[in-house]
Order: sequence, then C-alpha cells, then structure tokens
Amino acid sequence: MLNKKYDFNDCEKRIQNFWEENNIFKYENDNNKEIYSIDTPPPTVSGDIHIGHIFSYTQAEMIARFHRMQGKNVFYPFGFDDNGLPTERLVERELGIKAKDMARSEFIEKCLETTDKYEEKFKDLWKSLGFSCDWNLQYKTISPLSQRISQKSFMELYKDGKAYIEESPVLWCTECQTSIAQAELEVKELESYFNWITFNIENTDIQIATTRPELLYGCSAVFVHPEDERYKEFIGKEISIPLYDFKVPIIADEEVDMKKGTGVVMCCTFGDTSDLEWFKKYSLPYKKVITSEGYIEKDIKYIGGLAIKKAREQIIKILDEKGLLLKREKITHTVSVHERCGKEIEIIPSKQWYIDIISSKDRFIQAADEINWHPAHMKSRYLNWVENLKWNWCISRQRFFGVPFPVWYCKNCGDVLLADESQLPVNPIEDKPNEICNCGCDEYIPETAVLDTWATSSVTPMINSKWGEEDDISSKILPMSMRTQAHEIIRTWAFYTIVKSIYHTGEIPWKDIMICGFVLAKKGEKISKSKKNSKNSPTELIKDNSADSIRYWAASAKLGTDTMFSEDELKLSKRFLTKLWNSAKFTLMHLADFKGEKPAKILPADRWIIDKYMQTANEAAEYLKKYEIGLSRGVIDDFFWKDYCDNYLELAKDRLYKPEVYGEENSASAQYALYETFLGILKLYAIYVPHITEEIYQSYFSKFEDKPSIHQLTWDNKSNDNESIPSDYITLGEIIKDILTEVRKYKSERNLSLKEPLKTIHISIPQKFINMISENEKDLIACTKAEVIIFKCSDEIKIDID
Repeated sequence: MLNKKYDFNDCEKRIQNFWEENNIFKYENDNNKEIYSIDTPPPTVSGDIHIGHIFSYTQAEMIARFHRMQGKNVFYPFGFDDNGLPTERLVERELGIKAKDMARSEFIEKCLETTDKYEEKFKDLWKSLGFSCDWNLQYKTISPLSQRISQKSFMELYKDGKAYIEESPVLWCTECQTSIAQAELEVKELESYFNWITFNIENTDIQIATTRPELLYGCSAVFVHPEDERYKEFIGKEISIPLYDFKVPIIADEEVDMKKGTGVVMCCTFGDTSDLEWFKKYSLPYKKVITSEGYIEKDIKYIGGLAIKKAREQIIKILDEKGLLLKREKITHTVSVHERCGKEIEIIPSKQWYIDIISSKDRFIQAADEINWHPAHMKSRYLNWVENLKWNWCISRQRFFGVPFPVWYCKNCGDVLLADESQLPVNPIEDKPNEICNCGCDEYIPETAVLDTWATSSVTPMINSKWGEEDDISSKILPMSMRTQAHEIIRTWAFYTIVKSIYHTGEIPWKDIMICGFVLAKKGEKISKSKKNSKNSPTELIKDNSADSIRYWAASAKLGTDTMFSEDELKLSKRFLTKLWNSAKFTLMHLADFKGEKPAKILPADRWIIDKYMQTANEAAEYLKKYEIGLSRGVIDDFFWKDYCDNYLELAKDRLYKPEVYGEENSASAQYALYETFLGILKLYAIYVPHITEEIYQSYFSKFEDKPSIHQLTWDNKSNDNESIPSDYITLGEIIKDILTEVRKYKSERNLSLKEPLKTIHISIPQKFINMISENEKDLIACTKAEVIIFKCSDEIKIDID
C-alpha cells in the first residue's frame, strides 16, 4: 500500500534506476511497430542549463512519452553540440586562457576535457527530470561519427557545386575573430551620433551626415536620389573627401532616402550592407580601412592603428578643429551585432567557404508547405527569413575547436584537394592527402579554418540515422517524425537542416516541427546563459520541489508562447501531486479485495465515469497530436479534479464503504469503474508526471497488467465513428454533476453543512435518463443526504430542492 505522504526524494531516483535497469525506453531497431523518431536539439556546451531549457526540452520529452504510449517504437536520441565558438568561449572563460595564446592541439585537449565534464553534468540533469531518451543513441557533434558525416556532407556539396570558396566581403566579428553567417546577426537599438561633415564640389559645400566618420578614407562614392532637386546638378561629377586628398564620383540611386540626414550618402568599404550592395552594383574600388582585429589600417593618416571607436573619436576631433564638422546629433539606430558576443559586426574581404543557398530559395520556400508547423504561425517566420536572404551561407570559421574542413591546397597551383572518404574524419593539419595534385605537386597547405557549428548541427537527422555508415538506418527513420526547437533558431537550425536535407536526400528532414516558447526573466527578456539572468538552478529546483512538479509546470503553457517563472509557480504542481497521491490512496483502499475481473453488470454511473475517461483520452490525444501539451493537460485536469474526484468518488463512496447494504454485485461494479478509470488517469498523467504515476502503478496495478512499467501501456483512446457525439452515459454523468452542484450550492447559500439532510429533491429529466439514473438512486440519496428523490419526465432538465 501507499505511504501516508508522497516522498519524492525516496521515489524519483529509485524509479529512474528501475527504468534504466529494465531498458524501459530502449528503441528496438528490429520490431514491427510504427517508428516515431525525434530530432532533439543538442544543447550547446557553453554554460549551465537554466529553467528555459527545462521548459522546452521537457515539453518535447512529454511528446516522446505520448507516442510511446500510443504503441509506437520511439526513436529518441539525445546529443550535445560541443564544438565551435560557444564552447571555445566557455573554455577560455572557465580556464582563464586564450586559444590564440597556446598551441592548437593543447587548446583542443582543454576543450575536450571541459565538454566531457559539462556533458556528464547535463546528462545527469536530464536523467533527474525523468527523460525517457534511449541513452544508447547519444551523440556529440565533435565525435568521430559526427565529424565523419559532417565532412562527408561538405565533400558531397563541393562535388555538386553547392559548396565553394571565394574571396569576397564577409560579415566579420572582430571580437570573436571569425567570419559569421547572416543568420548569426541580431539587431540592436544603440545610441550613436549623426555627424554633419562638410564635403566640397566645385567650391560648393555639401553636408553629409554619417555615423561612421572613421571610414572617410574608405569612401568610394557618394550617392544621392535621382529626383532630389538639391543635388541633381552634381550627379556624375566628383566630390572632394575632407582630410584626404582624393575625389570620388557622385552617383544617383533610387535606394537613397532623401529624408534621412542631408539626403547625401557616403559609400565606404564597408560601413554596412548598403555600402556592399552599391560596391557590387557599381563595381566600386575597395579601400581597406578596418582590420580583422578591429583596428584601423596603420598607414591611414590621422587614425592609423587605433581601435574603431577610438578612431571615431579622433577623426571627429580633427574634423572639428579644421572647421569641417558642422554639428552632431544624438540618435538611436538599429545596428547588426553578433548574436554570440553582442559586438557590432564589420564587413571585410576574406577568403571563405560558402554553401550556395540563394539559387535554391524557391525550393526552400516550397519545403515550408511540406512540413507541418506547430504552432502553424511559426511557418511565416521561416518564410520571412528565406524570402529576405541576401547572402549565401558562410560556413568557415577562423577558430580552433570544431570540425575541420577535409581540404588541402596545392602549394604550386592552389587547387583544392579533398580528402578520400576512407580517411574521414580527417584533420588536414595533422594528416596528409592520399593523392598528389593534378599538376604533379605533392606539397600541400592545409585548411586551418573549421566548419561553422551549424554546418554540423544541420545534419543531426543524418547523424541520428548514421547516414552513409555501415549501420545506416536512414530508410527507417528519415524523414524523422518530429523536430523540436525554440523559435529563435528557426533561421539557423531549422533552415540549415532543411537546406542540408534537401541537398543530400531531396526530401524534407522531418514531417512535423514543434516550436517551443521561452521562459522570460522579465517582460520581453528571455532567460539565457549569455545574459546570466536565471536565478533558479534547475538542479536545486528539482532537489527542493521534485522533478514531477517542474514537469507539471512545464506543461502549463500553450505551445510556442513565452512564460514567466518563479518558484511560487510550483505550488500548484505540489497541490496536484498531493491530490493525485491522496486519490490514489482512497482508490486503492477500495480495491484491496478487487479480483481484476469485469462484473456481469455495470451500473450507469460507473459506465459514465469509464466512458468519460475514454472521451478525455481521445480529446487529450488529439491535442497532443498537434503538440499542444498544455491544452491536453487542461482536459485531463478537468476530468481528474471535477469528474473523478469531486463528483464520481463522492457519488460512489457510500457504495464502496457498504457492500453489505448495496450488494456485492453493485459494489463490484464500482470497484471495476475505479480500477479502469484510475489506471486510465495514471496513464494520461504518466507523460507529465512519470515518477509518481509509476510509483502508484508499481504499488498495485502492475500485478494485474502485463507490462512491468506503466510507460509501456497504451492509452485507451481508440477512435470510432461517433467519437464526437457524447454517449447517453456521458450525458447522464452531466446530469449527475448538475444535481450534485445544485445540492452543494443550495447548502452553501444557506450555510448548511454538506452532511445536513435534505427532505426532497425533484429532478425533471427525459424518461430514458430516469430509467438509467434510478439504478444509482441509492448513491444519490447517500451523497446528497436527501430523504426522498422524486423523478419527473421532462424534455428539459430541472432540479428543485425542498
């Protein structure tokens, strides 16, 4: 029997060990069940897990449990994204070192040691939450398998002409010292100044307002709108650049905003993406101003060698001293920054590897219609991103800890030589190519850049299916059933995975995508590792409140919506767990002598609660098929609290306590209803609160059922043609609830105890329900404390109390 109180400290770890020892959640590769495969986001190894991760990962884990309890063979792996810039920054921060100051091999070793430590910590946390992953399927994005598949993907794209190397302007982070992709940009509102600078053309002064005066030396042209009457006469002429002894052309372009600043725009190489577009459109000359380290080129007069912001201050000072600065206006404007560090990005020429995505935009847009988006409105975020893409995907990073490019360059002719597939995974810095160059040269220069971490994360479906390996299961699990992720990485992880999947397989990577919301630290600000704004350690929260209470809370929100969190939120969870435990004790007490057999006759009220459970299971399942965890839980909660606890148990209580009064057959009917319904309630809640439901199941129900764990049972939610039409028994149940509600209301309004006797209850209902409810008349009399219940045939339901 169950203890007086539920002790989660005693239960949860013990239950987790039971699951692990009995392989309860093991994926069976060779069974004939329908496979449900999940592409779970590998958490980035860049710091500790916070409550925001718990929120979204737990929601997806509930979906895994649901499909397992629908009788499916669930393929549920878990991975760790442990290569690339985020991990490097963690290692540098934690160990107080800089990658650039030590041997590459030594730094990589430090990274591997650090990621191993964090991954073990992460794994323990997920296990403590009761995650039903098959840990035999665990992967790491830095592992030999992941590297091999990532490198193979790159080589295939290169051979197909989709991956290429090019010297061109690239988005560059001077803080992280690497190129970045468009998807890694964030837009921030920053304070700055418009500086009105005097330019001269044919002895006429023209003012140009700019936020980047340090780029004066890099000015290649000046642009005006062709319809701007103020400047029409100057179009096609040359204008002198202040402080520097050269002239540039004035060009007309319709993209110029006549209302911004003075209506004249300085095009420098490169201040922003507009400069870059004009640079390409008009074949303007390139003048180097910004270095990759974030300084001004040393030989530039006045400001050479200064950091960018120092150079800006210096050039403004000189312009002012020379009478060339008319005024300064403080403004707030949008600036592109690197999402990883928040540093304003620069655009500088660099030789980088790219994947061509622009030429296939239409195919990627089409892919959106082939995937089921949950919630549906998230599809528009994806489409907006793809439709507005301007850059091909830059996949090379000038970093240290990542998947190497399987590439060397011929020392003689510069041709690219790919590794042989048999060499993978390969590190070109340490390994040599198997062949010599076509030109006959056998000396090579290794590629030192590493692949963008998204270039590997984007092949997680292929890693999971072991694409191209001897034990390849792609034909079984691809496309995967579901991808779960946050909405902020639709533009990266979702998009790049769709790109890779279409390029390699011609198909979408998954059928459904489940987009989770954020946990907010305060209104409009998500909890994140980089902002360090989470006050609640998940480990401490679990220790103090239980895994099940946190899981129950995580299922409270509508899919895709953001939510706030405080520890007070868990009070409702604890109240629920107490209610479930107490109702289990009451139920099991009355099932002590139950033989597990279905009685010959089941009373109408007992049929009601069983049918209502079946209807609830159906409704909850329909929500879960749409990934609406919170709406599904709401349906189950209503049934458990209102139908089962508040009404059915109260109605059947006297019959359960007094079989000698009601008869063994009628008491057996109540016992059967208790068994079927409460086991059903446990099954419905098992996906949300797996520990307490398993504990209750093991204490009693396991001796009657043919499965060692409740999580191996299936829900009783078989569809039928009349599924949406309530049965007569469910309608009868609503009538019973109305009767009990009216009695409680009557007594409450008169300050009467619920045990206070009533003289007569008059119940007007259709004749067929009189015939049904009369079989439970004794239950109603005992529950309401009425002396007499008088039934009257009526088309309308009416309840009067004397």
